[in-house]
Amino acid sequence: MTATALAGCLVLAAGCGAAPPARQGASTVPQQPPVVTNPVTTTPTKGPEVTKPTGNAINVHKVRWTKAKPVAKGRQIQLTWWSGVAPCTVLDRVKVKETAKRVTITLYEGTSPKARNVSCIMIAIQKTTTVKLKQPIGKRKIVDGAK
Repeated sequence: MTATALAGCLVLAAGCGAAPPARQGASTVPQQPPVVTNPVTTTPTKGPEVTKPTGNAINVHKVRWTKAKPVAKGRQIQLTWWSGVAPCTVLDRVKVKETAKRVTITLYEGTSPKARNVSCIMIAIQKTTTVKLKQPIGKRKIVDGAK
C-alpha cells in the first residue's frame, strides 16, 4: 500500500513542474514583463547614524573607532565607527583622557537591557558620536583607547 501511495506522489510531483505542451499556431506576440506594484527599494543613508551613550548597557567592551575629526574649533571630536543594530549593540559610554600631548578616546559598547527576547539582524552600520574636550585639541594627537 505504501509503495502505491509513494508512486502516486511521485507522479503528482513530476506532473506539477512540467511545462504545458506548445500549441501549434500559437501567437508570436512577445510576452510583456510582469508589472511590479510594490518594489523593494533600498534608500541610501545620508551618513553615519548619530548615537548618544546610554550608560546602562550590559556585556560592555571596548570598540575601535575608524575616524576622529575635530569640530567646533577643535573643542569637540566627532568619532565614527562600525557597529551593530540597536538594541543589540548600543554605545554605553565614551571615556576621554586628556594630557598635554595627546587625547585618548575610548568607546564602550554593549547590549541594551531592552534587548531581551529581541532578534537583531547581523548587519554593520556606521555610527557617530561627538565628545567635548576640556581644552581645544590644538596640536595634540588623538589616540584610540581601544587599541
